[in-house]
Amino acid sequence: VALGIPAESVQRHPFPGPGLAIRIVGAITAERLRKLREADAIFIEELRRGGHYDRCAQAFAVLLPIKSVGVMGDGRVYEEVIALRAVSTEDFMTASVYELPYD
Repeated sequence: VALGIPAESVQRHPFPGPGLAIRIVGAITAERLRKLREADAIFIEELRRGGHYDRCAQAFAVLLPIKSVGVMGDGRVYEEVIALRAVSTEDFMTASVYELPYD
């Protein structure tokens, strides 16, 4: 910040590994990248809105290679699962679950 770099860039959470591709388990496609980007943007926006972004050390979404069932209209649908992860750490070598409120 003292060098004129925006605080949002300086305080940004580090990505795990090389970025989005490491957070997609299984095939990497344009559609799966789109889903992950959208989910991650919503998660980060909600963390900021709730005042949690700066309190947790790292948070991100992961697209899993499994599907879960839901109901849409009168039928079952199976869609991919996105896991949300938020952690606390002091040394970035070990981490603990960051307790997010349920509301």
